Amino acid sequence: MNKLQTEITLSTTEAEYVCLLQSLRTTLVLLRFFQELQKRVPNLSRDKPIVHCTAFEDNNGAIELSKASRMKPRTKHINIKYHHFRSHIGTTITISKIDTKDQLADIGTKPLIASIFQPLRRRLIGW
Repeated sequence: MNKLQTEITLSTTEAEYVCLLQSLRTTLVLLRFFQELQKRVPNLSRDKPIVHCTAFEDNNGAIELSKASRMKPRTKHINIKYHHFRSHIGTTITISKIDTKDQLADIGTKPLIASIFQPLRRRLIGW
């Protein structure tokens, strides 16, 4: 999901962190939907599949902020708004590191040089 960011951020790490948590907002709604389906559809609940999501992030600072057990003074204004997501990280949501050249989301959010853009385009649409 890509959406115009409404928060003012002072660093790339903060911007990536806010974007990650905004996308997790949508993800949590979908996870709750699938968990509800498990309860209501008999064939799904028989095997009790676990609903889990892995979010891929290429910014080490954003990953550290998402996994930190306490707020840091510099990002306190962001953490207060998104703090409730932390209870899901490690249980229903996992944040995993991905190399910047493999981050598919970057194809629609920033200009990329041809050597990075073309492999991402190939993976995304096949040409």
